[in-house]
Amino acid sequence: MQFGVFTVGDVTVDPTNGREPTEHERIKAMVTIALKAEEVGLDVFATGEHHNPPFVPSSPTTMMGYIAARTSRLLLSTATTLITTNDPVKIAEDYAMLQHLTDGRVDLMMGRGNTGPVYPWFGQDIRNGIPLAIENYDLLRRLWREDVVDWKGRFRTPLQSFTATPRPLDGVPPFVWHGSIRSPEIAEQAAYYGDGFFANHIFWPKEHTQRMVGLYRQRFEHYGHGSADQAIVGLGGQVFMRRNSQDAVREFRPYFDNAPVYGHGPSLEEFTAQTPLTVGSPQQVIDRTLGFRDYVGDYQRQLFLIDHAGLPLKTVLEQLDLLGEEVVPVLRKEFDTLRPAHVPEAPTHASLVAAAGGAKDSTVHAVDDVTGKAPGAAR
Repeated sequence: MQFGVFTVGDVTVDPTNGREPTEHERIKAMVTIALKAEEVGLDVFATGEHHNPPFVPSSPTTMMGYIAARTSRLLLSTATTLITTNDPVKIAEDYAMLQHLTDGRVDLMMGRGNTGPVYPWFGQDIRNGIPLAIENYDLLRRLWREDVVDWKGRFRTPLQSFTATPRPLDGVPPFVWHGSIRSPEIAEQAAYYGDGFFANHIFWPKEHTQRMVGLYRQRFEHYGHGSADQAIVGLGGQVFMRRNSQDAVREFRPYFDNAPVYGHGPSLEEFTAQTPLTVGSPQQVIDRTLGFRDYVGDYQRQLFLIDHAGLPLKTVLEQLDLLGEEVVPVLRKEFDTLRPAHVPEAPTHASLVAAAGGAKDSTVHAVDDVTGKAPGAAR
């Protein structure tokens, strides 16, 4: 099972001192968090994609490429790649390039984002959100799996004899998760292709997550990819820890009360009771997280949100120390013990290459316009 952290990259005032970090400080902090995640033994760092204040991660591949150069083991992912407003051709080429630069330490999570105005900013209509997600992803898959693509659709110009470059590393595209908070169509899409499904699992009660994951599992089996319990599931989660639970509640309360998303609404106690947000001791986080399995089954990836709502970098790094030293080792051991042998582990580039029968050179050579042959081809 993979454990890690994800960030939405918000620039938020610290309510305890009124200080707001600059964009530069926040971007550098995200890099520091990723490096610390590898240092403490986590598996994954994931960044969101946003194109509006108060968020800074508008270019996930730039950040992931930079982090990749400074790490050796950490798997880099997106917490959202906007499949609806990004050109699938650009996604195909950007992430294949990142695959090569990271030696396969990359995957991505498709999503529609949480900002309505992003659609017209990129020339799209929000009313086409689901159709865009379906059409664009279908094209993206073809671009990664077919050397030459002829394509015509509804939302972008046609392609004729197009080859996306570079080709995927070892002939195997990055693994794709489909992320959703509330859309069953996205769970269906993930199941149809046999991809992973990532349930946000932050703002909604467990019954909602249970229904969404249950639908994905049923449809995964329906499409013949394996039994329902072999479907590839990931969960989000939010935690704030101190060794003493009362200290955690007291310290986190002002951040919760003033958070841009859920501040000035339900109380911290109400929110932690009704959603997976866990504020307390490391043992409470362990117990709560192990309980996720009771309603979603065995799953493959757990990512925690720990750097939002204006929390200072020093505090976030302390959270990472607690995760790496006290929480994740126990979770890893317990989840691995509970998982039946037939339930797959989280996909990696190595496992995908092995499943494909081994690595292959996927380089596509140019074809001579006159002879119709590639350089070096037999005459």
